[in-house]
Parts: sequence; structure tokens; C-alpha cells
Amino acid sequence: MLIIPIKDGENIDRALKRYKRKFDKTGTVRQLRARQAFTKPSVTRRAEIQKAQYIQKLRDSFEG
Repeated sequence: MLIIPIKDGENIDRALKRYKRKFDKTGTVRQLRARQAFTKPSVTRRAEIQKAQYIQKLRDSFEG
């Protein structure tokens, strides 16, 4: 359960924005979508490797 303390005189829109940001950081929606269908461990591992390769490629191009 997320608890968002609202300060005195704080705008409700700002509090909602903080709530949405905190909710996104928890990854609840991503986790629910991942649980809807089973993915084989080999597929998960392959996706992790591809992501790591992509990030490394970006870092190499940024440095060079």
C-alpha cells in the first residue's frame, strides 16, 4: 500500500503526481503484465542479454 503524506496547503494535483511517480517506480503494472503469460527462462535470459548488448552499444557509441 502506498502512502502519500499531503502537506498543509499542498495542491491535490501535485500530490497525485507524486502518487503516480511512486506507483510507477514500484513496477506493479509491469509485474502484473508479466504474470499474465508464462515465459520460458531461456526467453527471459535471451531478452536480458539483448538488453545488455543494446545498453553496451549505446555506451560504446557515447564514449567513442
